Amino acid sequence: MQQSKNDVWVGLFVILGALALVFLALQSANLLNLHFESGYRVTARFDNIGGLKPKAAVRSAGVVVGRIESITFDDKTFQANVTLALQKRYAFPKDSSLKILTSGLLGEQYVGIEAGADEASLADGDRVASTQSAVVLENLIGQFLYSKAAEGTPPAANDKK
Repeated sequence: MQQSKNDVWVGLFVILGALALVFLALQSANLLNLHFESGYRVTARFDNIGGLKPKAAVRSAGVVVGRIESITFDDKTFQANVTLALQKRYAFPKDSSLKILTSGLLGEQYVGIEAGADEASLADGDRVASTQSAVVLENLIGQFLYSKAAEGTPPAANDKK
């Protein structure tokens, strides 16, 4: 009888440990959101979102103020429509701007909000007009290599002495 009681306690301990590991994995991957307060949604259009994903952080001054709710493609404007779910306690001016930034050199991408100076605040359903697309590392490398190749072209034949 004593051995079966110990087996039950060990089993419960193992199950709690496994649940804790699953919880930590979901939290670190931004797949679990435990904020139950209501917020407001705003949309923005970007020419290039790079590797931005739903559930990515929305930050202002380094503080997480919301999450990316959804990303869709508009086949009429050929732009990405990004819906941001912002926490109700943070009110941003209507002329705020959005940038897609990367944490670190090769880290995850997130949306950064720079507050504007307008007295009116963003409300549910508003569209942010001022956006800056993601900087794609491959494009930067290509531009750098192209400019270096253009600098290294030999002089024209008539320039010889």
